[in-house]
Amino acid sequence: MLGHKRIPSREGGIEIVVEELSTRMAALGHSVTCYNRRGHHVGGQEFDTKHQTEHRGVKLKSVFTIEKKGLAAMSASFFGAICAAFGKYDVVHFHAEGPCVMLWLPKLFGKRCVATIHGLDHQRAKWGRFARAYIMLGEKTAVKWADEIIVLSESVQNYFQRTYQRETRFIPNGVTKPQNRAPELIKQRFDLEADSYVLFLGRIVPEKGLRYLIEAFQKVQTDKKLVIAGGASDTADFFTELQSMAADDPRILFTGFVQGQLLDELYSNAYIYALPSDLEGMPLSLLEAMSYGCCCLVSDIPECTDVVEDHAVVFSAGNTEDLKQKLQMLCDDAGSVEDYRKDASGFICEKYHWNDVVNATIKFYKI
Repeated sequence: MLGHKRIPSREGGIEIVVEELSTRMAALGHSVTCYNRRGHHVGGQEFDTKHQTEHRGVKLKSVFTIEKKGLAAMSASFFGAICAAFGKYDVVHFHAEGPCVMLWLPKLFGKRCVATIHGLDHQRAKWGRFARAYIMLGEKTAVKWADEIIVLSESVQNYFQRTYQRETRFIPNGVTKPQNRAPELIKQRFDLEADSYVLFLGRIVPEKGLRYLIEAFQKVQTDKKLVIAGGASDTADFFTELQSMAADDPRILFTGFVQGQLLDELYSNAYIYALPSDLEGMPLSLLEAMSYGCCCLVSDIPECTDVVEDHAVVFSAGNTEDLKQKLQMLCDDAGSVEDYRKDASGFICEKYHWNDVVNATIKFYKI
């Protein structure tokens, strides 16, 4: 597998997917190798880990990486694809559109090549003209050369059928029921109590709708806080812009990148989890939030509404006033919040399970 940043890591949804797939496949007796990028963690050097050659039965190999915006994924996938082409592998699994530019190479060497499209990355606002063109090249390469293309939502499946007349396989992400935690670390570090905050947790990038969330929350009459948890991903200027927007509202808190117990506690004790995205593949953070029993407030893009069905509150994507009204309604009505919480975890954990994802993926490896 290649195309991710590194495992083990929570730097993004792709990394979580690759770790879940690879370790579960290894546990079933398959030999799995993941090609990790070199370089620093997106959350900062303090999150860098020691070089590993193995993780829960998965072989880890690091490939040369140019640590510059737009070049890290390109360089790592280039060298990873070369290694995969000459390695003794039956299947090479590419993750994300950009890395698929090199998919033709292991295919040329007789490998079965599978691509997972985690989202239409060329639509992400953080990329410039060259990066978008490169990502589109990866998309077209996957369409032409991949033996199977896996997509995470029906809207993306429709996009490939409509644009390229290319059949794809719909395999959604999974989730595992977690253990909820009392507020200990979040109380020590951020003075947060249970039910005292609205939570956003994810990468700090424009397409997540964080401008709308901050603008809407600033108009809400509540003593609850807005906690924005996550690190920038080639978007330091955007992160600074958001901090400037929120500077006059002491209720808004930025935690930076979080993982481990801190992440568990933030999910476990949130009053509401908000995901106001304009663009998603299949949002793992939303699956995770529901698995912890959160009341969720999401934009009405299909990638969110298909996940939550009628088990969350929905607002019109990009509509700050609608988002504000839904936030105010939930802040004023604890009973409604509790109603959404009651069945969130059971619903999402039954609907999406990693073992089902792994079995479906292996099936397409073998066709």
